[in-house]
Amino acid sequence: MKTQLDRARDGEITPQMSEAAKYDDVSPEFIREGIAKGQIVIYGNPQRDARVVGIGKGLRTKINASIGTSPDIIDFDMEVEKAQIAEKTGADTLMELSTGGDMAEVRRLVLDATTLTVGTVPLYEAAIGTINKKGSVVHMEADYLFEIIEKQAAEGIGFMAIHCGINLITLERLKRQGYRFGGLVSRGGSFLTAWMNHNKRENPLYDQIDRLIDIMKKYDVILSLGNGLRAGAVHDSTDRAQIQELIINSEVAEYAQKRGVQIIVEGPGHIPIDEIEANVIIQKRMSNNAPFYMLGPITTDVAPGYDHITSAIGAALSSRYGADFICYVTPPEHLALPKPDDVREGVIAAKIAAHVGDMVKLGDKVKNRDLKMGIARRDLDWNTQYETAITSEKAKQIRDERPPVEDDTCTMCGSVCSLKGVREYYEEDLNGSRKKSYSTAL
Repeated sequence: MKTQLDRARDGEITPQMSEAAKYDDVSPEFIREGIAKGQIVIYGNPQRDARVVGIGKGLRTKINASIGTSPDIIDFDMEVEKAQIAEKTGADTLMELSTGGDMAEVRRLVLDATTLTVGTVPLYEAAIGTINKKGSVVHMEADYLFEIIEKQAAEGIGFMAIHCGINLITLERLKRQGYRFGGLVSRGGSFLTAWMNHNKRENPLYDQIDRLIDIMKKYDVILSLGNGLRAGAVHDSTDRAQIQELIINSEVAEYAQKRGVQIIVEGPGHIPIDEIEANVIIQKRMSNNAPFYMLGPITTDVAPGYDHITSAIGAALSSRYGADFICYVTPPEHLALPKPDDVREGVIAAKIAAHVGDMVKLGDKVKNRDLKMGIARRDLDWNTQYETAITSEKAKQIRDERPPVEDDTCTMCGSVCSLKGVREYYEEDLNGSRKKSYSTAL
């Protein structure tokens, strides 16, 4: 079948391209051209109807929320609730990453519960299935892994994180540099590392790349090249093993695009703020400006319980420097499986961060929202403030819980509101040319 990438190269504007264009307020031709260049991706799997958003150059930074069971906590109803909260709170996509219980069933329930494009890591299901049947992931058969990949594609999965960049060369780099301060934090990375070291064989996802690409193309699944050797501690960031994996992923990306498969390249997890710009530049240069999926990034290792904040700092900078797609981080990162409220906090923190970065990356197209808010605050126009805010529900809740004596103020200043106190001296400006110029800008 022809993929969205094939059609874009043929000059065709598909309904999915038009939907993505409307979401970002750009022209369908802008989306088509970006897809044709390999710099934008959109959902294309015909097996499931899903909301289509564009991810890539010239578009707003998109947010992914990840959910899923673990071997310790298996609660399908909670995962469905988390999926629904992620969508309601404003996530652009969802990843279903279960590793506990009946993974096919929880995935089905989540797919039915959301309109978002859903991504997976098929290796998880193949690895856990092998562990349950044979006792260890090292006994996983390559055929079984590819069967899982195709099964999930047939269910309508929109993008898959596939760890092609972990190969024998990459593991040799990891060994030569003396392993890592923070170990390996990627589940997919650890599964494949154990499998390759035990079997003394090449990663089948790399060794049989054409088999993988054939499945991606058949179902028009976006190939998200997984960052299995991402740093799990800031002192491991931008090391030789990470860069070696990026080199391999960029080579695979180029090959997959030639075959008509849409691709995303994933980025590091823990990284200090002074290395974020360099990582974005290197990824973009190596991959011909392919969409960059930044995992976090967490910018310090010493704030467990608040990593939605440490990652929001990194996400804002990542967006500003050109990352296209942010995977949120929730407060219990590295501590526990997220609950529904954690998902809400993670999505909101990531959305704020993406907006902060987009204010620089996209300029007035995004910043005009802040101008509208500034004017609404000056005018004590509370309804407009709520409508404009990313966090409108929370903002209204806080003010309503602490009502002011004077309706047009808040309890921070009450009758001594600074905005209200000087406003009368500038009424002429507010009713004259300056107010008109603000309205034009909006």
